[in-house]
Amino acid sequence: MSQPFILGVNYWPRRKAMFWWSDFDAGEVREEFGVIASLGMQIVRIFLLWEDFQPAPNTVSTERLRDLRAVCDIAADLGLGLDITFFTGHMSGPNWAPPWLLDERIPPMPPGKLISGGRPVNIGYRNYFTDPVAREAQRLQVRTVVGALRDHPGVWMWNLGNEPDLFAIAPDRDSGRAWVQEMTGLIKSIDPAHPVTCGLHVASLFRSDPLRIDDTFTITDVAVMHSYPMYVPWLDNPLDPDFVPFTCALTTALCGKPTLMEEFGGCTAPPGEPSQTWEWVSYGEPRAQFMASEEDLAAYIQAVLPRLVQVGATGAMIWCYADYAPELYDRPPCLESRHERFFGLVRPDGSLKPHAEVIRQFAATQPVVQPPVHTVTLDMTPDDFYADPEANVRRLYRTYLQQRPPVPPG
Repeated sequence: MSQPFILGVNYWPRRKAMFWWSDFDAGEVREEFGVIASLGMQIVRIFLLWEDFQPAPNTVSTERLRDLRAVCDIAADLGLGLDITFFTGHMSGPNWAPPWLLDERIPPMPPGKLISGGRPVNIGYRNYFTDPVAREAQRLQVRTVVGALRDHPGVWMWNLGNEPDLFAIAPDRDSGRAWVQEMTGLIKSIDPAHPVTCGLHVASLFRSDPLRIDDTFTITDVAVMHSYPMYVPWLDNPLDPDFVPFTCALTTALCGKPTLMEEFGGCTAPPGEPSQTWEWVSYGEPRAQFMASEEDLAAYIQAVLPRLVQVGATGAMIWCYADYAPELYDRPPCLESRHERFFGLVRPDGSLKPHAEVIRQFAATQPVVQPPVHTVTLDMTPDDFYADPEANVRRLYRTYLQQRPPVPPG
């Protein structure tokens, strides 16, 4: 029997963004999940903001666990499954740390980069790979959440984190691998039925990170990738439709498992405006960001989806559900990460952008996972690849483009 090609979306509410757990509204979630289901999507990725779910290291909030169960109920009612991401952590530019993880002995991040208690703080925080209090807090969060929801029909997959290397760096490869092994094993000991992944991103291909692709996804059930050509300075086209499928194929070549494109997409210019580049000062540093016209982004999404099928990907999940409402623009992450205001399938007023219709039309074809016809051949061991990863990525991408087959209609 054919395996459906998963279509999904990463979710923060358009009127709440990262503050939805502390201002939870089940009606808002049901309304927005209804839009997602109407577009033919099956999966919603949600994030357990760490300070909301663990106000103290030895406590998981009963209120947030209740709200998470309500989200699971809504998803199940609408025929959706949830990709539930623990220990969030890094999100949309800044890092979000619970107050109990802060430590004045540790150098602070750049101004505005660390959020705690819902506001920027000028202090450092402990490494959750090495800090024993943080590790025990992680174990408690996993045991509590998985134990409460392991049989819930709204649960689709458990996720160990969102680009965890942007929140903390394991001291070495062995300790990174041991963390993945422990957390995956703990989840599977409680819930053997649902798969486990870890939300790694393209930096895990470009540098030799202690959470390597081959190590991490050999341990977890599912391989995933987060990929955006507009963030890669050596690409000529910020809407290069081959780059996202290539990173899926390279992830598969490194770990031996088919890959889910768990995050891809782009930020858009205002409706009716052409593609353009914005410049501003972000976290004390100059920033230049490509902003696609809504029409150009729709054409990009339409080009990427069939290419993902060609590389044998198991699905595609757009970043993200919504542009954020203007009343959030003076709050993190929108204040400094201005482009994050405009990454949505829907505009601030809830109206659909053109690429939402592209996804609806693609979903209507009922795509299935296909044997790959466009692959990356890894002509070296993973250890050799990670000896000079960015150079190897660039070389392999040139070869990949030379071997590109015809692309079927989207």
